[in-house]
Amino acid sequence: MRKQIIAIVIGALTWAPLVAVSQTAPAAPPAKTTASSTAHPATAAHKPAASLLNPASLKLQAPAVFKARFTTSKGDFVVEVTRAWSPRGADRFYNLVKYHFFDGAAFFRVMEGFVVQFGISPRPEVSRVWENAKIADDPVTQSNTRGTLTFAKQAIPNTRTTQIFINLGDNTNLDAGGFSPFGKVTSGMEVVDKFYGGYGDGAPRGNGPDQERIQKEGKAYLEKSFPLLDTIKTAVIVPPAPVVTNKPATPAQSKPAGGKI
Repeated sequence: MRKQIIAIVIGALTWAPLVAVSQTAPAAPPAKTTASSTAHPATAAHKPAASLLNPASLKLQAPAVFKARFTTSKGDFVVEVTRAWSPRGADRFYNLVKYHFFDGAAFFRVMEGFVVQFGISPRPEVSRVWENAKIADDPVTQSNTRGTLTFAKQAIPNTRTTQIFINLGDNTNLDAGGFSPFGKVTSGMEVVDKFYGGYGDGAPRGNGPDQERIQKEGKAYLEKSFPLLDTIKTAVIVPPAPVVTNKPATPAQSKPAGGKI
């Protein structure tokens, strides 16, 4: 798989295209996605649901606006997705969360002031079938400001799959590269800021995990070689708040004459 990257051009201080799910040889500076330790019982302890092994079957259209809660090794954060910002990206994210694709995945690329990247399944058999489940690009309607979520992709069009990054800073340089934000962290950004980033970027620029090995070896590779990475315990769609209707007050029952109060 080709790595998905957000490359850093140090001299110009600009970011090269971020790639979503694929991974390349160490030569290309790739952005990563992760899989990791603490997995949700529905995903890690058991076999993946049949739907996760058939990407073509996950084609639900996302609501116009919805929220997802991520429970992680550092705490919870909530994201709000607005479908109109990036419709194809929002639909893909909605299906991935609804069917627990992210459960057990690691935040394998954490670069202070830049991005937190995740989205490689902890199970190689799942990663394998999603490698070519690409979606077409969406126009960039929002800027990559702090707290926004965006799919990673390769340096060529229409290569988004499952890898996502959260912007830790205002990375507006990414807008011109076609990185289309689809949502934003609305609570718990302080949790996102605490994810472990001591390994730095992946090879060859840093000592972090190799995306290709995550894809092929999954959770076992990360637990053995990068035990300090933070992980997603579970990610779920937050049910919409119930609609409250104003019902007329029920008149109080009259008490019989002479009755005790």
